[in-house]
Amino acid sequence: MRRLSLVLALFAFVACLVAAPRTARADRLRDLVDAGGARENQLVGYGLVTGLTGTGDDVSVPFTAQSVLSMLRRLGVQVDSPQIRLRNVAAVVVTAQLPAFAKQGTKIDVTVASIGNARSLSGGMLVQTVLKGADQKTYAVAQGNLLLGGIDARGASGSSLKQGTLTAGRIAEGAIVEREVTADIVQGGTLRLELRNPGFTVASRIAEAVNQMFPGAASAIDGGVVKVKVPPGFESKPVELMAALEDLEVTPVRRARVVINERTGTIVAGGDVRLSPAAVVHGNLTIVVKEAPIASQPIAPFGAGSTAVLQRSEVRAEETRKGLTYMKEAPTLGDVATALGALGLSPRELAGVLQALRAANVLEAELVVQ
Repeated sequence: MRRLSLVLALFAFVACLVAAPRTARADRLRDLVDAGGARENQLVGYGLVTGLTGTGDDVSVPFTAQSVLSMLRRLGVQVDSPQIRLRNVAAVVVTAQLPAFAKQGTKIDVTVASIGNARSLSGGMLVQTVLKGADQKTYAVAQGNLLLGGIDARGASGSSLKQGTLTAGRIAEGAIVEREVTADIVQGGTLRLELRNPGFTVASRIAEAVNQMFPGAASAIDGGVVKVKVPPGFESKPVELMAALEDLEVTPVRRARVVINERTGTIVAGGDVRLSPAAVVHGNLTIVVKEAPIASQPIAPFGAGSTAVLQRSEVRAEETRKGLTYMKEAPTLGDVATALGALGLSPRELAGVLQALRAANVLEAELVVQ
């Protein structure tokens, strides 16, 4: 009898754990906001990639030949235009992201992409390239060997195999910062916290969390900005103030969103996605075209005429008939996945059903089609 009581108590405890509402996971403030005035800046430059094995730009790309001629003249080599032969050089665009608080000498990654008709940049080296910002000032200089994410194999008979992209690559720490961007995160005694995903609820929670640490210091201006007055003792310590705020825990709001990538057939659902009761009928229409050539012979065994091959086409439409599927209410993301999986559709077919469900106001989520 005592063992039965213990078993019943254990089952009751497990049932309470299952039935208890789950608390939302809190995130650190550093994962939700950025300090106003501290931002990345885009850099771009034009350069040359050399050392290619005959896969670079050809003579039909005039700016590559002009760039090679200009580079050689800067290096003290006098060359006439008709003497330049390419295919081992490619003109490229170089891009990079200059992080906030980057100092002189800091190394950053760069991305290199061909702008001519080069077949591959494999084995190439980027010649020293100046990277400029939107103000046309030089902020970094890039140079180094490229790392590509593809392969290209060719046979003597003309057969080839290509996988990945061979006309774009990266150089890890390939650029050196030459000019610093001044970032002042405190202006007028106020620190701005800019939300990465704006929302009124999250902004209000951030202000409440900051006020618990520094009473009366924070106020939410709108759904994207929270202003924090510098508390006493931190007037000349903005770094210490931001470090203290970054460790605050705030419960974010997960937006109900379904992302559909029609190119790859990928569907990702997250957040509080819900599904109301609905009836779904989905059918496929397949068109089949067959070519069946036939030989036409002369009627008489030794009559005039010759054998001819005639083309005969057969076109047939096949429509798959599917029954009506009733989808029950799905209050959680797991229930939504179970309900949609019961349809037995491919990802591309499911994308069309999701769009129809959203149009019928049955799917309670934002639909993003890429």
